[in-house]
Amino acid sequence: MAEAVLYVIATPIGNLGDLSPRAQQILSDVDLIAAEDTRHTGRLLSHFSIKSTLISVHDHNESARAQLIIDALTQGKRIALVSDAGTPLISDPGYGLVKRVRDAGFRVSPVPGCCAFVAALSAAGLPSDRFMFIGFLPAKKQARIKQLTALVDDSCTLIFYESTHRILACLDDMESVFGVDREIVIAREITKTFETFKSGSVADIKEWMLADHHQQKGEFVVLVRGAVCSEKEQSVDSQSAKLLMLLASELPPKKAASIVAEVTGIHKKQLYEYLLQVDS
Repeated sequence: MAEAVLYVIATPIGNLGDLSPRAQQILSDVDLIAAEDTRHTGRLLSHFSIKSTLISVHDHNESARAQLIIDALTQGKRIALVSDAGTPLISDPGYGLVKRVRDAGFRVSPVPGCCAFVAALSAAGLPSDRFMFIGFLPAKKQARIKQLTALVDDSCTLIFYESTHRILACLDDMESVFGVDREIVIAREITKTFETFKSGSVADIKEWMLADHHQQKGEFVVLVRGAVCSEKEQSVDSQSAKLLMLLASELPPKKAASIVAEVTGIHKKQLYEYLLQVDS
């Protein structure tokens, strides 16, 4: 009997040709496919003449379905988990299911493929050595601004998902928090007919989008260049380093960095990172 396993399978984000041969084979062979939307996945399976049984697993029934899937795995079944597009669990349902399946002792195996934010980052022309994937920002303006404000000093590339209905509001808030000159890249409708990449300042991108209503439609990945450190933040002088090391020998690193930041004006995060580098 085949080993019971839950496959986490990435599916196309637009172009159906991006479904890998391995993913097609596994989707054909499994006993059950757990899909975010069975109608949407049904169209994908029909395109590839795959006739495996479908059940729905989404935000509202994930807990109940998890037990059904664990019961099926107990019987030796092989199951696939898919979302509507891209890699399951990445701003999509599935975390609760995967955790419960692993906790129950069953194997969970990824079948890699499309992921919208990775595809966007690969073609955006922004630094890719350090990045932070945020996903969807809050729907309400106040909560959205609060989250953006918490990220304003991060030096890594920031990556967000956004919908047609909120893209302009999102750009408004980015402009107010990050400033009009912060560089961003809009990646729209990746792998689809009207795929668009547009880079520029927040103000320029907003103006471009307002001038062409068509650019406000579709599914968006918004990438934001990380904050540029000031000259003062780029280096820790010898006196500050000496004080920092002295305090760090008696205090936790974050506390030592906080105290030195108050005394010297050097950014606390820069001092903390200096300590980590010294210790590594």
